[in-house]
Amino acid sequence: MADNEQNTAPQEEQGPQFAVQRVYIKDASFESPNSPAIFMSPWQPEVGLEMNTQTNQVGENAFEVVLTLTVTVKNDDKTAFLVELQQAGIFAISGLGEQEMHHTLGAFCPGILFPYAREAIDAMVIKASFPALMLAPVNFDALYAQQMAQAQQEVTEEAQH
Repeated sequence: MADNEQNTAPQEEQGPQFAVQRVYIKDASFESPNSPAIFMSPWQPEVGLEMNTQTNQVGENAFEVVLTLTVTVKNDDKTAFLVELQQAGIFAISGLGEQEMHHTLGAFCPGILFPYAREAIDAMVIKASFPALMLAPVNFDALYAQQMAQAQQEVTEEAQH
């Protein structure tokens, strides 16, 4: 009888919930404006990487996070190739406070998406007949902390004026 009473008792609220619903490429672009001449030069690439994230709420407790990577590779001051990729994911997230949610969407989710983006970019580069380009891992927690510190500094400076 005690077992039955436990089953009918109201359930406590569940703690934080997180699940990856889907990971997908939203947009991809590859340009090699100086080919085939670029293949004739000794290969000493200079790699530039720009990153950006965007978040959209797409349903109750459902968020799309888009990680945009733009990779520009130059060789002898000429652009060898330019890759832009929007790696996206849909994440089910609930039970987090505002600050935890902001951190999850701004650092944790992009960290999940980055390996997928890195692999997609590498595949495009190889298919274009360039040497493999494995981007170094990115510490999204450190970038997030840096952005928050910068935003706080801007608020402080505005308050002083």
